[in-house]
Amino acid sequence: MTARLFLLPLICLLAAGAQAGVLDAARQGGSLRVGVDYVPPPYKGGMKFRTPESPDTVLADDLAAQLKLKSDYQKNAPGGALQALKNARPDLALTLAPEGDAPAADTAVIATGYSAGGMAIMRSDTAIRKWDDLKGRTVCVSQGSPYVGTLAARYGAVEKVMRAPADSLLAVRIGECDAAVHDDTMMKELLKLPEWKKFSAQLPPTERRNLVLRVRGADAADLAAIRQAASRWNESYWAGVKKKWVNNVAFEVYLDQNVPDCH
Repeated sequence: MTARLFLLPLICLLAAGAQAGVLDAARQGGSLRVGVDYVPPPYKGGMKFRTPESPDTVLADDLAAQLKLKSDYQKNAPGGALQALKNARPDLALTLAPEGDAPAADTAVIATGYSAGGMAIMRSDTAIRKWDDLKGRTVCVSQGSPYVGTLAARYGAVEKVMRAPADSLLAVRIGECDAAVHDDTMMKELLKLPEWKKFSAQLPPTERRNLVLRVRGADAADLAAIRQAASRWNESYWAGVKKKWVNNVAFEVYLDQNVPDCH
């Protein structure tokens, strides 16, 4: 009888643990582990600040803040966000998914309201008119970009992987690269700035994908809390994110440009 009384609380505790959602574990640890396709290197004193290409870390920070937690970026597994979630590394994951991508049976998918395709931008007097014209041309992309490797494989371009979008775009301005390929959602906003008029030639975006939030498990309370947090990622929210991204990247390019833009 005594042994049964001793085991009962333990059994209940184990049962509760088995039913606990990902947010319960996050609250216990004080941080929300968010899988992202690329984890930007941590900023250290003396480094040049660089804005990463994807806004996924912005969403990770916003989601964690709404849940009163700290964000902890986790690199999505080589097999993608689903594999990372299966390994229980992050509590949830942000990743790019093709339009019409079917969710896994044990994973909920929440739209973020952001989508993008790869768009090339070049000098306005470029002779490049179509994607196939990139063959043999030097094309800049940034670390962690989903376009790394695709330009060489599909078009025969000579890829130059830069640390971040600002470095890639600067290379185009000073003639080190014939083109730069980045998310069209951000590039279209950047090209509205007057200082980019001479570098506003572009190739139409390809392979449009949606940035989605994948949550493992199906805990009702978890999903309700996460969906509530994600509901603020509306058009107005994204307008602010894009404006900040463009201003930051344009300023980073401005600070680093050593070659006078007079040609």
